[in-house]
Amino acid sequence: MFTPPVGDIAYTLKKIVGLEAAMENGLTGELTPDLLDAILEEAARFAAERMAPLGVSGDREGASLKDGAVTTPKGWKELYADWIAGGWNGLSSPEAFGGQGLPTVLYAAISEMWNFSAMGFALGPLLTSGAVEALHAHGSKELQETFGPKLVSGEWMGTMNLTEPQAGSDVGALRTRAERAGDGSYRIFGQKIYITYGEHDFTDNIVHLVLARLPDAPAGVKGISLFLVPKFLVKPDGSLGRRNDVKCVSIEEKLGIHGSPTCTMIYGDGDIAGEEPGAVGYLVGEENRGLACMFTMMNNARLMVGIEGIGIAEGAYAKALAYARDRRQGRATRLAKNPEPSGQMSPIVDHPDVARMLLTMKALSGAARAVAYDCGFSLDMAKAHAADPAAAKRWTERANLLTPVAKAFGSDIGVEAASLGIQVHGGMGYVEETGAARFLRDARIAPIYEGTNGIQAIDLVARKLGQSGGEAVTAYFAELAETVAAVRGRNEPEFGDTAGALDIALADLKESTRFLLETLAAGEADTAQAGATAYLRQFGLTAGAVYLAKGAIAEGAGPERIALARFMAENLLTEASALKRRVLSGAASLAAAHDLLLAGAA
Repeated sequence: MFTPPVGDIAYTLKKIVGLEAAMENGLTGELTPDLLDAILEEAARFAAERMAPLGVSGDREGASLKDGAVTTPKGWKELYADWIAGGWNGLSSPEAFGGQGLPTVLYAAISEMWNFSAMGFALGPLLTSGAVEALHAHGSKELQETFGPKLVSGEWMGTMNLTEPQAGSDVGALRTRAERAGDGSYRIFGQKIYITYGEHDFTDNIVHLVLARLPDAPAGVKGISLFLVPKFLVKPDGSLGRRNDVKCVSIEEKLGIHGSPTCTMIYGDGDIAGEEPGAVGYLVGEENRGLACMFTMMNNARLMVGIEGIGIAEGAYAKALAYARDRRQGRATRLAKNPEPSGQMSPIVDHPDVARMLLTMKALSGAARAVAYDCGFSLDMAKAHAADPAAAKRWTERANLLTPVAKAFGSDIGVEAASLGIQVHGGMGYVEETGAARFLRDARIAPIYEGTNGIQAIDLVARKLGQSGGEAVTAYFAELAETVAAVRGRNEPEFGDTAGALDIALADLKESTRFLLETLAAGEADTAQAGATAYLRQFGLTAGAVYLAKGAIAEGAGPERIALARFMAENLLTEASALKRRVLSGAASLAAAHDLLLAGAA
């Protein structure tokens, strides 16, 4: 049985991100150090004992659809009931809806554990938490009172409906339409695809948040509205009424996350006996302002998708490390502290290349974890400083800056670590028997959904770097520089050239940032976008390496944290300089080679 890395999670929260100091200063509500430790330990136990076994069997069985009803894998419905009974669903939800109101960063840490064990299961609650955020921020009082408590309790689940066959990343191309009804509600007509948990057997009602366009709406994204469309209508007394005109007509056969039903949804095809066609929906926010409302949900989901990648990375690492300690091949003496007796094969963990792969997995997942947790912590601090507009703005812009990095860097690391995990297993990793392949199959969706990682890179470069005229990113780099200076002050030989490597990487990141801001100011958007993905990777590697170094110099840090920070700085951070070169000079060659893609085209 594999258990999530509670020690690393707690250390990142307390020592690297700053939750320990925030608790001491009364900035975390009811959260105390003892409560934090108790929650983390119990979550890890539940993830290992209840979720992990069903994550394996659920992947093999998958979800099924028959006569419009989806059946999740055996045991998953009961697992969800136990998960709800444990209070996990409402951990960070608003107290006004019956939630516990605990910090977002704590929910992120717990979510890492769920994804460590069963990403396909964890996807459902992720969307529900996002629906709660959107409803709390933009819903009417009536909608909040009717749907908020049921979503927070977990009695009902939520979904997010954006994508259509012709409208993926270009949301403005959607065709789902909404018509005003005489009673203040709306009727929704259209098709949505790739809807996670659009239909399932966990709960007796499902609350869909659906983007649609009114007949007189402006073209493009400025003409999109957001509607709440329940599977079953709700009576004034809170009980369930008739079935709404919405149904699942198919579920996808996917590379991974097999237990998670990915649905094609049809709204308003008139399949409800005795009722006029049209799914009954209720406006969330204002007409034609739906995308702004949905972004509340999407930003929450983007952070948690990054967390998915980190959980997958840690799960893949745990399995690969256990295998490498047990599997014996050849003779390796250079790294082994106690070489095997003559004539005996060595565990493969003692071979330099295997050790390199395992340490790469551990370092990258730790770096991505710190970036993502800091993003969640920034969201918490923005709320904690709500009475101070200037401070709230600083924390909000910090969270805005880190959100695309948390999503893209974390999900990319999940894929990389899962792939390395298969490599550590060798041929056994390529067969399903070991379970190593499941991590890669599950991880591969995360860089795609909730805004592809290419879109996250463009968002970072085109929107987030320019916040407050560049002051937000400048302030963030100043924080990183303080840590680098502190590392430089540590002269112990165990640190090697950690400080020097961090100095170079941070200087390179600043140079790339200046180039991109100047390029955008000159109106050369294509040049900036050509380097955006390389820049986001450079940003994530550099920030993540600095965070690991911060953990290595924190009070109570052991030699293992120094060793990992040094490995990250001296082995993995060297990539950052090459990424800078791509940012600064890659656009011209990309443009020159583009015609190759059109050769022979009709």
